[in-house]
Amino acid sequence: MKTILIVDDEEEIRTLVFFALKNPGYRILETADGKTALELAKREKLDLVVLDWMMPRMTGIEVASALREDPVTAEVPIIMLTGVNEERRRQQAYDLKVFSYIVKPFSLLELRERVRILLE
Repeated sequence: MKTILIVDDEEEIRTLVFFALKNPGYRILETADGKTALELAKREKLDLVVLDWMMPRMTGIEVASALREDPVTAEVPIIMLTGVNEERRRQQAYDLKVFSYIVKPFSLLELRERVRILLE
């Protein structure tokens, strides 16, 4: 079973992503902030992180950077799901080896397909 962590401060987005990705082969964890996401990443074996950029306590890019610095999570694929559509932010994400940068509002089909590709 593959474990996916959804990190977004908006409960509605977390719920939408949860139901979009709900699959018998996936175990889905959720949190509303970056610090808790990193705590979960230390306790759980993650196969994928779906990560918002703008959150309280710690931004998504800070979380991505911390994940990349830890040898245990350095290779975990990250999908950045964000309301920010700026080229410099995309570049920051790609510099941290973020697999995909999806701008809100987003296509559930696109998200599911990218997740499927990463987890196959």
